[in-house]
Amino acid sequence: MEIRVNPTRMELNRLKKRLAMAVRGHKLLKDKRDELIRQFIERVRKNKELREQIEAELTAALGKFLLARAVMPAEVLEEALMYPTARIALTVKKQNIMSVYAPRLSWKQEATTREGESNIYPYGFVGTSAELDAAIETLSSIMPKLLELAELEKSVQLLADEIEKTRRRVNALEHVLIPKMQETTRYITMKLDESERAALTRLMKIKDIVRAKV
Repeated sequence: MEIRVNPTRMELNRLKKRLAMAVRGHKLLKDKRDELIRQFIERVRKNKELREQIEAELTAALGKFLLARAVMPAEVLEEALMYPTARIALTVKKQNIMSVYAPRLSWKQEATTREGESNIYPYGFVGTSAELDAAIETLSSIMPKLLELAELEKSVQLLADEIEKTRRRVNALEHVLIPKMQETTRYITMKLDESERAALTRLMKIKDIVRAKV
């Protein structure tokens, strides 16, 4: 490795301070990386469990829709679902996870009737089947879980990106920067020692010359 520094005491002190800062930074980044990994694994597990729950509920809702289609005329089913009446207001905020800003989603179903009440059913109950009602109710109850799943999946993606960035920084410090500064510190120390020995040798020779003349 090529070293281009002035082997002076001032440069050695400056380099030692930089090395101490790099070592502290390396430890902090390793701690951050470990905590990011812990947060990542926790959310991956929760994401898997929640996704399985949602898939099971969606499968159940689909089964109910199929039953409704079997007992209702196609045109009646299509007309019942043609004009949805429920509306939701979605709010997106940010949550800080180890300096990673992941979305925080919340929603509120707005009133859809003149009486100010929310209604998830976009149809009257005359001419429709109970299976259709059950399917609509199931889908409505899944909404909070879908938003939570979206939060988890986005946070997992962002955490994975941050873990990779932090890992690269840790490796750069551990395998490149810190070893280079340590080697440079040894190089300067060696040069200073050589200079001190050379100066001491010159002083001893000068003393010998002076004594010889005396």
